[in-house]
Amino acid sequence: MKKTKFELEFPIHASPNMLYTYFATPSGLEEWFADKVNSRGKLVSFLWDGVEEKASILSHKNDERIKYKWEESEGDDSYFEFRIEVDPITKDVSLMVTDFAEDDEVEEAKMLWENQIDELKHTIGA
Repeated sequence: MKKTKFELEFPIHASPNMLYTYFATPSGLEEWFADKVNSRGKLVSFLWDGVEEKASILSHKNDERIKYKWEESEGDDSYFEFRIEVDPITKDVSLMVTDFAEDDEVEEAKMLWENQIDELKHTIGA
């Protein structure tokens, strides 16, 4: 089944440097995204309730963005990305989340991200 790309924007009151550590380090990801995270080079394993999912880091730029690809989706163009954008005038920080979901699961995936980012905001006090 074809996957649909979607992007969500979340205003967050945090510095890009601090925010980036929550997406790019195992300890940061464990605080809000997964129960346990292990990283070996570009390969990252995420554990939720004892179930392991693996992803590889496709690209990253410190304090700006990181893009992951799930191993299970090797045969398609899907990925998920965290991108930090700073308004040049107001200096407001926004987190952009890009992900893919099957057509009938897009709304559910968006709700999952909204819940995850709420958890992140709560964790960092933003």
